[in-house]
Amino acid sequence: MVLKKFVLLVTAIVCVAGSMRAQQNSDVYSYINAYKEIAVHEMQRTGVPAAIKLAQGIHETQAGKSDLVQRSNNHFGIKCKANWAGDKVYHDDDARGECFRSYTTPEESYADHSNFLRGSSRYAFLFELDPTDYKAWAYGLKKAGYATNIRYSQILIKLIEDYGLEQYTLIAMGKLSPQDEVLTGGGKPIGSGNTTIVATPAPIVSRKEEAPVTTIAVAASVAQYPAGEFTINNTRVTFAKAGTSLLAIARQYDISLSRLLDFNDMREQDILSNDQLIFLQRKRKSGSGEYHVMQSGETLYSICQSEGIRYESIMHYNHLEHEQLPAVGEKLYLQAVAPQRPKLASEVAAYNAGNSAAAAYTTHVVESKETLYSIARKYDVSVENLKSWNRLASYDVKTGQELIIYKN
Repeated sequence: MVLKKFVLLVTAIVCVAGSMRAQQNSDVYSYINAYKEIAVHEMQRTGVPAAIKLAQGIHETQAGKSDLVQRSNNHFGIKCKANWAGDKVYHDDDARGECFRSYTTPEESYADHSNFLRGSSRYAFLFELDPTDYKAWAYGLKKAGYATNIRYSQILIKLIEDYGLEQYTLIAMGKLSPQDEVLTGGGKPIGSGNTTIVATPAPIVSRKEEAPVTTIAVAASVAQYPAGEFTINNTRVTFAKAGTSLLAIARQYDISLSRLLDFNDMREQDILSNDQLIFLQRKRKSGSGEYHVMQSGETLYSICQSEGIRYESIMHYNHLEHEQLPAVGEKLYLQAVAPQRPKLASEVAAYNAGNSAAAAYTTHVVESKETLYSIARKYDVSVENLKSWNRLASYDVKTGQELIIYKN
């Protein structure tokens, strides 16, 4: 009788433990599906690998169930520090009642985490690593002092491998199509929810597949370009840094300077004033994608370069004339003639001015390391209003960008 009771007790314990593990898995799946698109967007914006970000979020929040995240939307356990001017909550961690940052939305927490890593000299070496080397990133975070847990690196690596998180890094880099996503726990595929990922995919490398990757900021995303020659839209191209001689590039690839300038819609010049893509043959008449959504800071020229499409083609497809700049968020057709011309930035500005002439407003010039969130806090307005007033397509802002802030 005693043995029977013992067996029943052990069976019950095993069932409960199995149930708890199943629940934990369910919570992790729910977390991944809730935040994977934000992680992909943040990688495109700042270069923090989506797999690492999701693994950190799962661990730091106990898959979204921790007291800290429930009270503060703080997904990464970032403490206040001296320079934090936003909302705060107090939580027991390494010591009692420590100060942690508090956010209005999870998106703000994800963005602040990216900015925190990107803007700190302690973590600068991480961005020299291959973004697909999640083990190096995990060990690097521990080495830089992100967490005190001696098993922190192993925890992140196990989460990435157990839940297939590396696919989101590959999707962010354009090396895996969102359609090829392996769904976790019955979730919805990327792009089917409220968040729209507008990716500028990494070009497919035709040579030197293992070439080191250079990361540069392009508009509202982070583009990944290999060293040497590769292809965009089945067209040969290379990435050149500011200060590079175009004549030197022409000689390197056995092309005349005049043809190189023609391929890149350039007038007579030699030294590049900005980092940019340089095509080594004429771009295509149509893009590889159906359309491109205009991002803040982009120009028609930068879109032609990133998409590998001829300038005259994009003008023709979208009923545009020289000097006309589409408004942020407008869809530009890359393969066929659009049903109508996109709204222009000048038209949107005139409309906004006409509808807000009576409203008092001030302007703010974005400073280094400022985010939309910190600016909103500074003027006591919502992030969404700030985004709407300035017709921003994303939560990204650039140093020197001018923002309008309406007063109550």
